[in-house]
Amino acid sequence: MKLRNQLLALACLLVFAAAGWLYVRTWVVQKPFGIILFVSDGLVASHVTAARLYENGADHRLALESFPHLALLRNPARDFAVPDAAAATTALATGVRVSHRTLGQDGQGQRLQTILDLARAEGRAVGLVTTDRLTGPGAAAFYAHSADARERAPIALQLLGPDKLDVVLGGGAADFLPEAKGGQRKDGRDLLTELQNQGWDLVRSKAELASAPAYRTAGLAGFFAPGPLAYSDQIESGSQQPSLGDMVRRAIECLEVHSAGYVLIVDASLATSAAETDQGERVLTETLALDRALKTATDYAGEKSLILAVGKHATGGFALSGYPLVTDHGVGLLGVNAAGQPALTWASGPNGPAPAPSPAAKTEPAAFLAPSALNNAEDVLALGRGAGSERLAGFLDNTAIFQILRDAL
Repeated sequence: MKLRNQLLALACLLVFAAAGWLYVRTWVVQKPFGIILFVSDGLVASHVTAARLYENGADHRLALESFPHLALLRNPARDFAVPDAAAATTALATGVRVSHRTLGQDGQGQRLQTILDLARAEGRAVGLVTTDRLTGPGAAAFYAHSADARERAPIALQLLGPDKLDVVLGGGAADFLPEAKGGQRKDGRDLLTELQNQGWDLVRSKAELASAPAYRTAGLAGFFAPGPLAYSDQIESGSQQPSLGDMVRRAIECLEVHSAGYVLIVDASLATSAAETDQGERVLTETLALDRALKTATDYAGEKSLILAVGKHATGGFALSGYPLVTDHGVGLLGVNAAGQPALTWASGPNGPAPAPSPAAKTEPAAFLAPSALNNAEDVLALGRGAGSERLAGFLDNTAIFQILRDAL
């Protein structure tokens, strides 16, 4: 009788312990169903301020300004104080600081676990959206491991590896096609056909993306350009290239059908391309495209999802100077004023002074000439909403983003 009572008491204790654990896991420490990370070089203070003015004047507010939590991120690489895209994104993806050009591995060549690796291990669906090539460093840092981010051909092979993603959308089809089919692969392999043979659904246009079923047993791969996608101001009505917002919306719709939740990475890289060539207006329009995509993510993923938006690095030393009126916006911020002073200027890039005197006036002059604008030292912004984003406060290392995402899984 005494033993039976002891066993009964032990059983009751175990039941209560299990119920307590389930209560805490389900009600007290709720994990967000959807986790979305936006990464963009449009997220530095100078870009955000100028984009706000450009869209509708000083009293206008962007969608990203509704995000309740904000921090500044320190972002040095392991070897240089100013990172390149590969090092900066790898720090976000893995929580480890690496050297320039390195993707997803440490200084000894050892593979680093990415946040998508961890999410997959937790049973979550995983997706990747980019306006660059899918082999570009901003996207590849989340699935590839390479000592040189410039070697796109072997990086493309890793997208076909055993660690599958559920949704991949972006550009860079030429890196997956042989030269005989208009691609850049010298090994003769047609990786897009190989993806289809592995069961992936392949879409090549906005219309095909829109009609792709959300419920699927195979992965969804979208390749919408041979190289990087077109700038948002180049997408005309009826264009077959989806916008960043289109891709984000469809990715969420496809991923949210998974019962264990999902993690989506969004690499908005075209602000970098514009900055490298001293195209100030396009830096602003790409920052606004990012802002619209953030609004789309909030609308479709829901207020209780964890949504973070962080910068990688700043490029070119962009500045909007002078004294525009509070109501000035759009083209009113471009060109030069009556005194011949430019509103938009750069610290470096192709608009620098020519080696010899030139009569050609530049409306966005750079302080010194460089073939492509250089990355510059500037803390980048990190914005967030949803459970876990309250840790964005003050000054943080960019590796903290990985920790916030990991703890939310």
